[in-house]
Amino acid sequence: MPFEVFLAEDAEWDIEDIYRYIAEHDAIENASRVVDALEQLCAKFTEFPERGNVPKELRGLGITEYREVSCKPHRIVCRVFEGRVVIYCVVDGRWDMQSFLQRRLLGPVDRW
Repeated sequence: MPFEVFLAEDAEWDIEDIYRYIAEHDAIENASRVVDALEQLCAKFTEFPERGNVPKELRGLGITEYREVSCKPHRIVCRVFEGRVVIYCVVDGRWDMQSFLQRRLLGPVDRW
């Protein structure tokens, strides 16, 4: 049975930001191509929810319930639970991921 895939609001904003950045600094066509690839990768979680690996930045903290897949240079981080996949962020993997993931995933507000 396929899992449902949800994008947290922050993940939706991430994708919009990626599109805007590429469209502004490169070309609209390239922005569309990158966002399409990211969305297709997100959609694959319906059939393969446990794909990818635990982000190394979280594994080092003993947190193993999150998964990630890459669409270089972007990383998609999600969590699988209760028959659904929640995508929490779609982010440039060249950032300081340790700080970013701690703020986004372990911050004071639980989004799901």
